[in-house]
Amino acid sequence: MSDLLLSDKNAVIYGGGGAFGGAIAKVFAREGARVFLAGRTQAKLDAVADAIAATGGKAETALVDVFDQEAVDKHAEAVAATAGSIDIALNAVSVMHDQGTMLADLSLEEFMRPIDGFLRTLFLTSKAVARHMGHERPGVILTLSEPGSKLAIPGILGHSVSAAGKEAFTRGLAAELAPHNIRVVGIRPHAVVDGPAAGSYTGELFRPMAAASGQSVQEMLEDEAGLAQGTLLKRLPTLAEVAETAAFLASDRAGAMTGAIANLSAGALVD
Repeated sequence: MSDLLLSDKNAVIYGGGGAFGGAIAKVFAREGARVFLAGRTQAKLDAVADAIAATGGKAETALVDVFDQEAVDKHAEAVAATAGSIDIALNAVSVMHDQGTMLADLSLEEFMRPIDGFLRTLFLTSKAVARHMGHERPGVILTLSEPGSKLAIPGILGHSVSAAGKEAFTRGLAAELAPHNIRVVGIRPHAVVDGPAAGSYTGELFRPMAAASGQSVQEMLEDEAGLAQGTLLKRLPTLAEVAETAAFLASDRAGAMTGAIANLSAGALVD
């Protein structure tokens, strides 16, 4: 019997060339999964796939527009036909949005961008993979949210609503898919301290906030008086911590867990 967490599992990662998707894909592959990377930029997907192959893992790539339902459906069907099943799916797609603008200056388009973007892709990808999951082989859908789902702070209206929506989606979908032997579990990391250095869109997202305080993005993330101050551990999580937790949650060892949100925010103080 293999000691690997994800031995013989087939995992689809949307946004697989990004900082979060790439980090999680590498850990999934290390733990025995065959990884299917989907995203918008071939060079980024290839870089992750090459890193996985260099350590003896299995990874395949595909250009997929996650806003295109037909494209997402066709990709999921192709993966299931090739691998025989889809056992794990993660949506790590990023949607650039506004943080810091108050209601009086916030446009409807800016407010709706993260709500429509994140939830649309989550719906499309979850629907596509769910039909190829479960029954005799346990299935797992992992979602990613943020502490904004709980925080009551100004300037993050669209972000807060989209994060809360992702967590509500997670709970509701878990109830629907449980009878089909499919678990749905959310992961709620805070701003990840090494995300921007790994190419995360949060580098661009946090740049205005950092500039306003006279810091670089990295300085703002590492400053204990900054974002880290709002956490119990007085630090921010790392990509490695998120990826390792995702692998455990996707494994059969977490088989009794569904409809829940794993708080990886280093204890962000939320109501």
